[in-house]
Amino acid sequence: MKATTLKEIAAMLGISITTVSKALKNYPDVSPKTKKAVKDLAEQLNFTPNSFAVNLRTKESRTIGLIIPEVVHHFFSNVIKGVIEEADKNGYLVIILQSNESLELEQKQVELLFNKRVDGILISLSNDSNDDHHLKKIITRGIPFVQFDKISKLIPSSKIVINDQKAAAAAVQHLIDIGCKKIAHIRGPENPQNSVDRFIGYKKTLEKNGIPFDSKLVYTCQNVTYEEGVEFTKQIVKDHPDVDGIFAITDLVAIGVLSYLNENHIAVPDQIAVIGFSNWFMGQVMMPKLSTIDQPSYDMGIAAFSLLLEEMNCRREGSLFSPRTVELGTSLIVRQSSFKN
Repeated sequence: MKATTLKEIAAMLGISITTVSKALKNYPDVSPKTKKAVKDLAEQLNFTPNSFAVNLRTKESRTIGLIIPEVVHHFFSNVIKGVIEEADKNGYLVIILQSNESLELEQKQVELLFNKRVDGILISLSNDSNDDHHLKKIITRGIPFVQFDKISKLIPSSKIVINDQKAAAAAVQHLIDIGCKKIAHIRGPENPQNSVDRFIGYKKTLEKNGIPFDSKLVYTCQNVTYEEGVEFTKQIVKDHPDVDGIFAITDLVAIGVLSYLNENHIAVPDQIAVIGFSNWFMGQVMMPKLSTIDQPSYDMGIAAFSLLLEEMNCRREGSLFSPRTVELGTSLIVRQSSFKN
């Protein structure tokens, strides 16, 4: 049985082949009525676009690649939602890949996206990412490229970020303002820039308030897990019984902190106040509820795709695009784990 073509659908509906193609790809400049008519007829005729032929003709795949460290992480799941919704509005499909915090896997996934001839790439770097050769290859190949959240400052691409130093400073300043005088920090690994910046924000805020920095109060996660939050809190309580505040790199780690304190009958926040980072919904069902820094993950996904789309459009039109960094705002959310009357 001969396959139906775009030309045949266009002739049946009395519209151009271009309009049929755009309707099938959800282009915003095609009316909803026309889109419905095209899609209904295409379904009736069992039409399947020849994506290979389209790629040869337009040199576009209408797909982008999204590489993230973890799919199940609440932050990245919200980023994915923002990217997919915005991509769909503009007629793009998203290939989602998970690096599992592995540089080697991240490098392989970049090569895979090259082979898939994606039109653009979004990436949040793995904690293990200490070699940027694969990122330079993206730029060398001329593929539109946006980094978000965990980035390399050395790579001249567009970036969507928050001010991690400023956000961490707000968290630590809050602990100081409620009377904490000895604050421990459970930080992330030394590679990701956001981990480094949150540590810097912690250290600078202590010094700004006349509190001497003590490296013995800093505990470094390797995998940024709930279990590390539990274990490090056990060490903190044992080694520094006078600690009265803990700032954790993420809410997941902070929930581990709260769990240990609760199980060992250490009053929160009266004995030790706790604050996390990212505003995970689980922080609101803990007892006490977790104070945190709200990180706009969904908005980050929307902003990342929008900036990528701008670069892809410039490349298509042959116009100049200058990479830029977009900084999204954060906010301090005070809950029971750090609220003192």
